[in-house]
Amino acid sequence: MIRQLVHSYVLLVAVAIALFTVPVAFTLTDLLRDDTRPAVPREADAMALLLGDGRAASCQALEKMTKTYDDEIQVTRTAGCPADLPRPAADAALARALKEGRPTTDWGSSFIWGPELVITVPARAAGTDRIVGAVRIVYSTDEMTSRLWQIWGFRAILAVLVLGVAALLGVGVARRLTRPLRQLNDMAGKFSDGDLTARSPVKGPPETQTLARTLNQGAERLDTQIAAQRIFVADASHQLRTPLTALRLSLDNIADGSDDEFVREDVEQATAEVVRMSRLVSGLLVLARAEAKVTAAEPLLLLDIVRERLAVWRPAADERRVTVALRGSIDGRPSVLAGPGHLDQMLDNALSNALEVSPDGGTITVRVEPRGDVVGVSVLDEGPGMSDTEKSRAFDRFWRGQGLTGKSGSGLGPAVVRQLATDDGGTVTLTDAPGGGLCVTITLRASHRGGG
Repeated sequence: MIRQLVHSYVLLVAVAIALFTVPVAFTLTDLLRDDTRPAVPREADAMALLLGDGRAASCQALEKMTKTYDDEIQVTRTAGCPADLPRPAADAALARALKEGRPTTDWGSSFIWGPELVITVPARAAGTDRIVGAVRIVYSTDEMTSRLWQIWGFRAILAVLVLGVAALLGVGVARRLTRPLRQLNDMAGKFSDGDLTARSPVKGPPETQTLARTLNQGAERLDTQIAAQRIFVADASHQLRTPLTALRLSLDNIADGSDDEFVREDVEQATAEVVRMSRLVSGLLVLARAEAKVTAAEPLLLLDIVRERLAVWRPAADERRVTVALRGSIDGRPSVLAGPGHLDQMLDNALSNALEVSPDGGTITVRVEPRGDVVGVSVLDEGPGMSDTEKSRAFDRFWRGQGLTGKSGSGLGPAVVRQLATDDGGTVTLTDAPGGGLCVTITLRASHRGGG
């Protein structure tokens, strides 16, 4: 916007300079030509009178004038004057002067003038209309051209200086005009990164002040609502987990105190449902926290977090002889933008699901792939994979597919991963792994600053 405002401002100034300066320059050029137009013909007429007089004194005066003009005066041969005067070339202008008695003026060019101004004037005998010769003045226009360049050059230099000053002033004015918009943009950027405390100063024109107030009010209201949701999540976590834990302990006590096999069987079924309900509650609380807790993304060293999570999951993988391998750009130190704990949780979900569906003795491959402005982390397993229909439904809440969540999953893990990735400005995609299985790719924004 600043560039466009400066361009518009400079363009307006350039148009104003052109409208006021160019006509003045053309007027001065016309004045310069008008000053020369009558002066040279008067001198040619005076020389023609001397040539037509034919007396010795007149011829001597004519000869002195030709020497004064440095061979710029040409005279036709006449009986009464010396024959060593320069003669004009025979052309249409000379023929018209000798035969018709008509003077001619040739500026040498239809545009302003050429290098020479050529004036041909017929000479008549004294007291008669008889044409006895002709006088031609070849007037160099170098001095006129030099003055013309001074006129236009001075105005061109002045115009460039004015445009330069206008550009500098335009930058200052444009930055001042757009400062409120830049402040609003900074607030929007912080807000999109999760900083709900960002506010814009109410400054500038009335329109931007109104917009700033509206955005600040909306941010305040949203911050209040999210804070209330966080409080609700914390209360729900405490209120729901406590009775479920007490119920499971009661069922365990009933099972321990009863010798009836039918009672034990019913208690085991009830305990399994309580465990499943506890898992669902935990998943819902995790998802609720992911949706409610909007945190600002920060640069994190991707490989450090990946290696840390792999070290946590390797013991569980070793129990089933599953190999967990890290591939890709492991020599570099790519950084990504993510909220605190988001990347850990996304990797834990992806690795847990991959381990759930991987066969004993299989391999889970984690690949890191920087792609310019983004960095991709892919988790590939050797499980049964998923069909296209299952992939389209995999991120639905409570949907369970064997290829992704296994038999004991709650169906909330992929939804949590997608929510966290979306909060960090990234994406999650599901594709077929080479050789079978599923490939879960988490793509996050790359950070050009070192994480830590």
